[in-house]
Amino acid sequence: MRLHVGCAMWTHRAWQGRLLAHPLPAHERLRHYAAWCTAVEGNTTFYATPSRDTVASWAAQTDPDFRFVLKLPKAVTHERRLTDATEPLHAFLDAIEPLGPRAHALWLQLPGSFAPADVPVLTGFLRRLPAAHRYAVEVRHPAFFTDTTAARLLEEALATVAAEWVPFDTTAFFRTPPTSDAERDAWTKKPRMPLRTRALTDRPIVRYLGRDATAETVEGWRHWIDVVAGWLREGRSPTVFVHTPDNADAPVLARRFHDDVRDRVPGLLPLPEPIPVAPLTLF
Repeated sequence: MRLHVGCAMWTHRAWQGRLLAHPLPAHERLRHYAAWCTAVEGNTTFYATPSRDTVASWAAQTDPDFRFVLKLPKAVTHERRLTDATEPLHAFLDAIEPLGPRAHALWLQLPGSFAPADVPVLTGFLRRLPAAHRYAVEVRHPAFFTDTTAARLLEEALATVAAEWVPFDTTAFFRTPPTSDAERDAWTKKPRMPLRTRALTDRPIVRYLGRDATAETVEGWRHWIDVVAGWLREGRSPTVFVHTPDNADAPVLARRFHDDVRDRVPGLLPLPEPIPVAPLTLF
């Protein structure tokens, strides 16, 4: 029984010297993050496909059980909208091969303009993908959340390859007006998605956006504690990513989420111990 938790990135200036040792060479940063968290969102792959050597270094820094949820390139999902995207898709699949089992799911984050009428395109695209990978889809068109017919059509499309529907829960973030510069910036950029807690597979993935205030973030995830504990009791193996507008304490919060679930499900395996920021001393 495993609950994997993580953040939107594995390096952040606010963590340096406080949560992770600093300075760290590039080939050590992920290893130190992986002692805090057991999963990470691969957001950078949306903007550029990394080299195989770079990906091989990611594999070398993590255990086989570490989970990468890797976003497909924007050339595939946004520019070509899943059509005539063979070249960038194959380049991406070749680049991530060194990750092996660490590539937990390949994540299609579709633009807000991708509507229910486009579901047949998604179905055809999913059916052409190699069966060696798991897939997860995030949609942002409001009809998928408010129209039961649209939701059913999407779920049927995902079922053709046992893909998961990834919710991005921003309900706690948008509950009250922003109070910091980071929150004000996120207020204009993050999608206002209705809450969705239904899992389609045995490996659900959740993205949760809290606030910069820890108490508000924790209060906002209480329903997810119940949901995730229930999934674990059902034999599912979820992955939860914790975001805040500034992400300054995201690794700490991800571990706290894991601890809160473990209080409900005592048989849950513990997280690894973080690597000390400074050498341990006797005094």
